[in-house]
This record gives sequence, C-alpha cells and structure tokens, in this order.
Amino acid sequence: QVQLVESGGGLVQPGGSLRLSCAASRRFFSINSMGWYRQAPGNQRELVATITSGDSPDYADSVKGRFTISRDSAKTSVDLQMNSLEAEDTAVYYCNVRGRIYSYYPIQNYWGQGTQVTVSS
Repeated sequence: QVQLVESGGGLVQPGGSLRLSCAASRRFFSINSMGWYRQAPGNQRELVATITSGDSPDYADSVKGRFTISRDSAKTSVDLQMNSLEAEDTAVYYCNVRGRIYSYYPIQNYWGQGTQVTVSS
C-alpha cells in the first residue's frame, strides 16, 4: 500500500501564503494525475488543482492566479503554493493521486489524511 502525507497547513492572515506538500511513501507504478482537493465545513469536497501525467495543470476558477501546483520528476510528491489567501480558502486540504501503486493493481484514487488551512485575521 501507499501513504500520502500532507504538510504545510496552518493559520495564516488574509493575503498571506502557505505551501502545502504531499509526500508518497513509495513510487507509484503509474500515475494518471496528482492534485489537491479541499472541503470546508458544510461543503462538498471540491477540486482545487490537478496536474496530469503530461504536466498539464488545471485549477478551480476561484484559485486561478493565486495557487500553483507542482510535482517532482519522480512523481512522489505534489505541492500547492497558495498566495493571496482569502477567508474563503479555509478548509481541510486533501492530497489526491490517481494511478497504480503496483503493476498488478487497478487504477485507483488515493487520498492523504488532510491538512487544515485556516485564513483568519
């Protein structure tokens, strides 16, 4: 199995920045995409940003121009640089990897445990 561990969350003032990191406990055999989702209290989990195996990023409209997703060449980590944070960004952020952890495993979604981001003055 594989563990996805997020880090970098915390409390930040509006307009501030945070960098979230997600580290996989092992390399995936293959990856379709890596990304970040978030869930605020009372809301559904929503896509924040993803990056495909071809390094094509996709962002939610609400974070375009403020957030940047990136990953390492080995595809064992994915980061989310968050700038100009707003109160509406407050949520638990979850790392997601869609792929195969072993050649004989099916394509599945794997999730981290979540890291809290709170934007407040």
